[in-house]
Amino acid sequence: MADQSCELPLSNTSDREIDGILAAARTIAVVGLSDKPDRDSYRVAAYLQRNGYRIIPVNPTAREILGETSYPDLASIPANVAIEIVDIFRKPKFVPAVVDASIARGARAVWMQLGIVHNAAADKARAAGVAVVMDRCMQAEHARWLAAGSQKDS
Repeated sequence: MADQSCELPLSNTSDREIDGILAAARTIAVVGLSDKPDRDSYRVAAYLQRNGYRIIPVNPTAREILGETSYPDLASIPANVAIEIVDIFRKPKFVPAVVDASIARGARAVWMQLGIVHNAAADKARAAGVAVVMDRCMQAEHARWLAAGSQKDS
């Protein structure tokens, strides 16, 4: 199998679709969320939490992150918790398994953070009706979306 670490997105979600994903979601499972405040995953999740999203940490080595119970994997999150976005902070080689679990959980979107691309997994998610964002920072996109919304209101 080819190394996925240098892959570029063959197709990606438009800014308009990203805006819709961010507007509709309230609950985000963050796979690979670190409990270390100096890590990007922690900073992004903390930002999203401050902006009204419920964060569900997925990290097999942590019990709690950002005041929320951490789960070892997506399947361990209680079934009554609706996961709208699965935000991935894992190496591309781990993305297919996360996408499979996201589909199984009924997530509406899979978001691969900046530097993370896996076209085959993205195709599988899209075929299952799951929106896919690759190689984009959710914090940056949310800030852009907020700024665009405030400009529309003025």
